[in-house]
Amino acid sequence: MAQRDERAGQPAQGGAGDGGGAGAGEFPAPSEGLAVAHFLTVREVARSRRFYSEVLGGRVVLEENPCTVRLANSWIIMNPGGGPTPDKPGVTLRPPEEPDTVSAFLNLRVADIHAAYREWSAKGAEFLTPPLDRRAELRCYLRDPDGYLIEVGQATGLLRGLFARADAT
Repeated sequence: MAQRDERAGQPAQGGAGDGGGAGAGEFPAPSEGLAVAHFLTVREVARSRRFYSEVLGGRVVLEENPCTVRLANSWIIMNPGGGPTPDKPGVTLRPPEEPDTVSAFLNLRVADIHAAYREWSAKGAEFLTPPLDRRAELRCYLRDPDGYLIEVGQATGLLRGLFARADAT
């Protein structure tokens, strides 16, 4: 069983096999205010953990239950699906069934989209298109192993007061 850091109420720095791996300061548990983490219902935790850590460069904070990966200034939390619970009655969690219909997606902002595209492609990421110039930004999209859509964008024109063309969002 992982040790607890009583100050933060989170697992402490762990060793091999205890599910730890990171200090309590790496968990999305702010001492004040708010932190944003994104929860994904995944089919295979290990496969998704590898994608977010090895392809996108995140740091595994917790291996499972729930898997937590620190990605830049946020966290990706992954767990298998499941049925309703007392705190979410009537709600069932499951990975996307139709990947071409989405209502939300991750939006990763990068300093150099071409470098990110090359690096992540070399590590196995499959992009829908190469980076495209949208006037306000350069952007492209990829999917994670469960089909979740991820936008990768680099502000360009926005920095000069130029906005995206109205022909597409």
